[in-house]
Amino acid sequence: MNTHAASHRSGPSGRVVARISAWPFLVAALISLAGLVLSYRFFVETATGQFIDESALVEAVVARQRIGTQTAQVLDYLPATSVVLATLVVLFVTLARRRWKAAGIAIAAMVAANLSTQLIKALLPDRPELGVNTLALNSLPSGHSTLAASAAAAVFLVVSPRWRPAAAFVGGSYAIVAGMSTLINQWHRPADVVAAFFVVAFWTALAAHVVMRSGSRWNVWLGSSEHWASRRSWTALAALLAVLALASGALIYSSVMGAEDTSTTSFFLVGVCLIIAVGYGLTVASTLLVTLPVRRRS
Repeated sequence: MNTHAASHRSGPSGRVVARISAWPFLVAALISLAGLVLSYRFFVETATGQFIDESALVEAVVARQRIGTQTAQVLDYLPATSVVLATLVVLFVTLARRRWKAAGIAIAAMVAANLSTQLIKALLPDRPELGVNTLALNSLPSGHSTLAASAAAAVFLVVSPRWRPAAAFVGGSYAIVAGMSTLINQWHRPADVVAAFFVVAFWTALAAHVVMRSGSRWNVWLGSSEHWASRRSWTALAALLAVLALASGALIYSSVMGAEDTSTTSFFLVGVCLIIAVGYGLTVASTLLVTLPVRRRS
């Protein structure tokens, strides 16, 4: 595979179209894989990580008492909703725009992400005993979070570049809500959700390169001002929310250090901030990953 940015091939109407370089997508996939490994190493294999993760799960009972019914309904409908939404959008784009290759690649990435999550969950050993009162059964990554994020990623991959900034933000928000719902209902720890996001990001990065290499006719950037869904405000808002969540989580955690026994919701809020920061951080990264090369080529 030629990965040089200077390589070209003929596009529609005989014009010369620069090929999309592979290295940014490979780097993004490796970073996602590293994020998955580091999530496991810190939140499962260290006492500090286990304590933060488990405390967030235990303290989620406060939120569950208030909005547990609503979030439980979200989780009940999540599998069917994710599959139906992804199928309808991918099918519509495929039939209307004849993007058969992109549709096949997007669905393959969605299936690969969900299979990977189940395989990782089955192969990882039980949580080690490190002095933290926690269930030994491994629950990382979250299956519900993977399904929601992969469905959003499938839509993100098949839509045209002018729709991707908005699709990334809406899809990222959908995945974040799903992930927080699993925490509020005490189905999963924050690290389980974050790990699921990294699994989906890994397969999305690999699939995005293939989609863009195989769809040069419609992967064309017309400018951020040409369509409301292309505006930079979508990416800027996701970046702002990621930074605010990261800063808030760090501030809350620093305030509770040394007084862990008095915390009632602090670690839960730290877990929520972690999910939001990683979710929107990956949203920004995904948007830039697929828009910048298309802008250069266009």
